Amino acid sequence: MPRIPSAPEIRDLAAKLGIYLSDEEITAIQSAIKLLIPIYNELDKTSDNISNSLHVPYPRVWRRPSPQENPYGAIAFLTDIKGKDNGKLNGKRFCVKDNVMIAGVPMLHGSKILEGFVPEIDATVVIRILNEGGHIVAKTTCEALSFSGGSFTSYPAPVLNPINPEYMSGGSSSGAAVAVATGICDVAIGADQGGSIRVPSAWTGVYGLKPTYGLVPYTGIATIEPTLDHAGPIARKVEDLAVTLEVIAGRDDLDPRQPSDLPKPPVKPYSKLLSGNVKGLKIGIVREGFEWPVSEEDVNKAVREAADKLRDLGVTVEEVSIPMHKLGAAIWTPIMIEGTVANMFLASGVGWRGGYLEWQLAEFFGNALKTMSNELPLNVKAGAILGYYMITRYNNVYYAKARNLALDLRRTYDEALTKFDALLMPTTPQKPLKFVDNPTPELILLMTAGMLYNTAPFNVTGHPALSIPCCKLSGLPIGMMLVAKHLNEETILNIAYAIEINKLY
Repeated sequence: MPRIPSAPEIRDLAAKLGIYLSDEEITAIQSAIKLLIPIYNELDKTSDNISNSLHVPYPRVWRRPSPQENPYGAIAFLTDIKGKDNGKLNGKRFCVKDNVMIAGVPMLHGSKILEGFVPEIDATVVIRILNEGGHIVAKTTCEALSFSGGSFTSYPAPVLNPINPEYMSGGSSSGAAVAVATGICDVAIGADQGGSIRVPSAWTGVYGLKPTYGLVPYTGIATIEPTLDHAGPIARKVEDLAVTLEVIAGRDDLDPRQPSDLPKPPVKPYSKLLSGNVKGLKIGIVREGFEWPVSEEDVNKAVREAADKLRDLGVTVEEVSIPMHKLGAAIWTPIMIEGTVANMFLASGVGWRGGYLEWQLAEFFGNALKTMSNELPLNVKAGAILGYYMITRYNNVYYAKARNLALDLRRTYDEALTKFDALLMPTTPQKPLKFVDNPTPELILLMTAGMLYNTAPFNVTGHPALSIPCCKLSGLPIGMMLVAKHLNEETILNIAYAIEINKLY
């Protein structure tokens, strides 16, 4: 139960807000707080009851994997949670990223500071998977607090690329993509704030879908920046992506990210819309997606050649220029950095309607920060300090400007998508990067920025984006990304399905 702060505490708290108090003011404020604290104490005596409905009664066991069971570091916890005996996902093995809550199973979110945290709820996506017969076999390792696009900041171990362990698997859903690529599961649920589903999918040679913002409920998943949060599936087969989306998409009445008019699941019968017939579709190759400072010529060439093959299926493929795409990552950066610090380190989700089922995580994380913040990797520390500096020194001006520019960025893509059914570009401008032990913050920044140039803009605008395995260059996988109109996942899924069944790549 909250206690009344002492006079020195009030003085210190005020100073952090830029307020300097006289002794008389401190006494008056302390008297006012004494009147308000009992209201908070009343809340401690009252159950919110919501969490009781977010724990499905399927038996569950878990254990940490042995090194032999986890050669690439992809698995945080092995689980055995079987859902219903029938349903759309019956017989399918699932993994979930270890920022997704499963009641009774520990959650690390890639960080040592969360050791000991055990959720009491199941995320909505977990409930929906189990209720349709899915079998959850593991929670997968992710980057520390999902704050990296690489695969070297995770705890308890880095995640290696199974194609070549000298290279990174990409992040932050690193373990999820590796678990799919190595056959541990049929489908993994990842989370994506700047490319965290699509980058590791591209670099491990699997399919990864970031759905439209709000289509898949984020309830019970550790947030980073609520306006960028997306959850979606990773799989080796397009059909598995589609049927999983069919199950997990739709309104849950608890997630404030979701539009109020979004229907309950199933939103669309995505798996039944996979005809493989793409004749007459128009795809725009976004010129600017091939023109980054870190773009590699062999990646550009391979993706353009892959796009050309779609003509054999009756698709019209044309180049299109979207100059504002070059500004997308710059718009994303202050939203991600300042928004993350405001949400994760300062506000812990304050300001959102809907259910707040992650309060236990916020409490555990906040207490851990007070004693274990030095355990965070350098990239997280650098991001937190920069975000706090920009918030306190510049009063969120750059966050606000970026959010305003985001409206223009969305309109720009929407305009292009009135002429094309989908937009196309490399998922990442470069091949998988070499694994680096103890990289400097500067190197982390340079690597992460480069790999997210094409992916991050669509977290800002919320368009659905799908990474498709394209080919291997120097033995390493690369991805081709398709983007569609909001809530038109079936379009890019069907293009990917046509590619898959016609074995174009």
